[in-house]
Amino acid sequence: MELRQLRYFVSVVEEGGFTRAAARLHLAQPGLSAQIRQLEKELGQPLLDRSGRSVTPTEVGRAVLPYARAALAAADAVRQTVDAYTGLLRGRVTLGLVSGASGHVFDIAGLLADFHADHPSVEVALTEDTTERMQAALLVGELDIALLGTAAEEPPPGAAFRMVIDVPLVAVVAAGDPLLAHVDGTTVPLGALRDRPLICLPRGTGVRAALERGCAQAGFRPRVTFEAATPDVPARLAARGLGVAVLPAGEDGAPSDGGLRTLRIVEPEMRGRLALAWQAAGPSSPAARVLLDRLREALPTPRPVEGVPGRP
Repeated sequence: MELRQLRYFVSVVEEGGFTRAAARLHLAQPGLSAQIRQLEKELGQPLLDRSGRSVTPTEVGRAVLPYARAALAAADAVRQTVDAYTGLLRGRVTLGLVSGASGHVFDIAGLLADFHADHPSVEVALTEDTTERMQAALLVGELDIALLGTAAEEPPPGAAFRMVIDVPLVAVVAAGDPLLAHVDGTTVPLGALRDRPLICLPRGTGVRAALERGCAQAGFRPRVTFEAATPDVPARLAARGLGVAVLPAGEDGAPSDGGLRTLRIVEPEMRGRLALAWQAAGPSSPAARVLLDRLREALPTPRPVEGVPGRP
């Protein structure tokens, strides 16, 4: 059994097939398949089920997988420890972004470019996904760091949060929407959105979870008729009279010509939160720890929005 065979096995599981794994590892697919079969022959058990459209681990493969990852992490730690003594930072960092996060007020691309310029031997693997899937990946070590939306103020067990954005959710409607006839001021009770067609971010995002939690408290289920991964699309749909967009304050995309009205949702108030997340024990690799420190330094802290103070 060789470390490279374990790395190949883990890559095939993570990519769900030999073709993508071979591309990721810069190998020819026949050679990769041969190495996996050699590993299975040495262990005396099949590790991968090749019968479906995607390749999945067998029961034995699922049992072996955490040990294979631990062996690879230990080998990487040996290299990283030696590199630390020579002043060279290298390795691979996996960073997850919730869909639409790149459109926020901070420049993730610029932060990563600066990090790469300072540490060219570190590979940063960037992925975009829903909060639910990234949070699960973070807890099992498939992600080192994640920038994710959350409906909760506190992280789940095993994770740590640093809140980046914490703002109220708002209802965004076209200027002639019937909802405005029943609104006095700049707020709207959540109950007024009962039975209205709503436009929101997809399930698995923090904003959607906050909406569903708030509606449950108010005694009804939200009628979401349109979903979009980026905040400006729901606002555009609302502008065409297709429903009420529910978005974080400051991301409503309201044009200056008054084509949209923005109302803070109350009774109950709901929050749109974006958090920098990592495992509670801290990232395992020195490279991930350095990137985390860089992100914690550079990303903003929540500021008051519409008179509601941001929570630290």
